[in-house]
Amino acid sequence: MCNIGVLGAGTWGIALAKLLCDNNHNVTVWSAIEREIENLSHTRTHPNLKEMIIPNAVNFTKNISEACTDMDIVIFAVPSLYVRNTAEKAVPFIDPKTIIVTVAKGIEAHTLFTMSEVIEDVINSNGKIGNYSIVALSGPTHAEEVALSLPTTIVAASDNLQSAKYVQDAVMNDIMRVYTNSDIKGVELSGAFKNIIALASGISTGIGNGDNAKAAIITRGMAEITRLGIAAGCREDTFYGLAGIGDLIVTATSQHSRNNQAGKLIGEGYSTDDATKMVGMVVEGINALPAAMKLIKRYGVEMPITEAVNSIVINKSNPATTMNELMNRDKKSER
Repeated sequence: MCNIGVLGAGTWGIALAKLLCDNNHNVTVWSAIEREIENLSHTRTHPNLKEMIIPNAVNFTKNISEACTDMDIVIFAVPSLYVRNTAEKAVPFIDPKTIIVTVAKGIEAHTLFTMSEVIEDVINSNGKIGNYSIVALSGPTHAEEVALSLPTTIVAASDNLQSAKYVQDAVMNDIMRVYTNSDIKGVELSGAFKNIIALASGISTGIGNGDNAKAAIITRGMAEITRLGIAAGCREDTFYGLAGIGDLIVTATSQHSRNNQAGKLIGEGYSTDDATKMVGMVVEGINALPAAMKLIKRYGVEMPITEAVNSIVINKSNPATTMNELMNRDKKSER
């Protein structure tokens, strides 16, 4: 039995809290939104996970120190844009013996740090002494299915394999199978960039294309992500695993995918702002685009699908015209 703090009360944070509680861990959930904590504590339901009942054993708190102090694991389950701010509040209360887990998928725009690197940067900035272990927990894991106890697989990635195995033991059960991986950078880059490719998949559907185009976007999108990852020093096989192609497939095809939904709306002609409002939750692929464009420039890799999404979402290019330009690029070999 572990003491586990979950920072963030969105769908994934709450689905994880239930799963961990079902594993007989002591779970405390914090959110920066006090009204959210009050509602969840009172109703024991999440508005976007209506079929799931939050176990009474899950504790809720408005005080971040209570979710960080004397914990075996602290999980960052806030959107990527809020990881640094949350870390600045949380790190003073987190002991070096505590394993820090990030489930946010994104790249910080101004530093180009992954989420684990953002947390590490905050730790160093706070002058904290000790060897903190950080684990990225990532894979094809829609909260809506985990909340209903449907079979799911995920990857616990860390430079410290012992910490990854500790998280594996804490999370794994009959419906959640957890694999370990030492390539945390590759796992995190996959998680950030697959959201952009999922936007492309949705945009393609929105302009009227079919499954052939979707399959092409997924396959060639994965080739782009792999090129970038290798250039960044990651292992190629990471991108063929659950956190790579596995997560991309589910995000680019599922009805639960915010990025897929938002992309479809954009393809249908809605503005980026309107599409985001209609989805009603954070669309991480949109947030990842500024950093993605900088990383493409830094590593000098060719990522035409990613650049096309940026052209549509940020530069307001016509989706159909941009798709036609992709189809009419110079002839290439697949390898």
